[in-house]
Amino acid sequence: MSRSDLERLSREELIELVLKLHRPEKTSRTSSKPPASDRKERREKARPGGAKPGHEGHKRALTTDPDQVMEHRPASCSACGAPLPTDLPAEVISVHERIDLPLVRPLVEQHRRLCVTCPACRTRVAAPRPTGADATPFGPRLHAVTTYLKTFQALSYERLQAALSDLFGLRLSQGGLMNVLRRAQHCFAEGRDAALARLRQAPVGASDETGVRTEGANSFH
Repeated sequence: MSRSDLERLSREELIELVLKLHRPEKTSRTSSKPPASDRKERREKARPGGAKPGHEGHKRALTTDPDQVMEHRPASCSACGAPLPTDLPAEVISVHERIDLPLVRPLVEQHRRLCVTCPACRTRVAAPRPTGADATPFGPRLHAVTTYLKTFQALSYERLQAALSDLFGLRLSQGGLMNVLRRAQHCFAEGRDAALARLRQAPVGASDETGVRTEGANSFH
């Protein structure tokens, strides 16, 4: 812009021009602009991602005690097509591992009480009620997994219900989950009392809070 162009500007236009010159340029760091819109010279000065020069690469170590070993032996010669006997000496040239999680399904143990009629006196005799038949049908492992996901991973009851359904095929109501957690409390009673005793004796105490939804309202946990 020449001097004559500046002389033709109004006062408001001059003020706006000065403010524009002093205003910092918008980049992806100072605005919502995408990084691709930044000036090329600035992108060239940026530090590249990934490993730095001279960094020694690391590979995952092979398992020393695999659950299953499968050997793949050639069946025929690649040159002449002759069959290769299975008792030929062989050497390992590479090892590949495939790691996956086992199929996890709930183990349901169903107890049926039977009743028979005594052939001598015709009395109907029922088998005694099995131990724990009047208690919860859920075992200690399920209690442990539910407690871990709820307390350590901080899942809500809705997400905990969905996780048990998606991962293990278990369908529990949210009320049932609350009962599971209540029954697991006695396992931590001794440790809880010891932790509270040490907390009361500490010279300095700190606390934190997190939001939780209780009956449709926001609360603090």
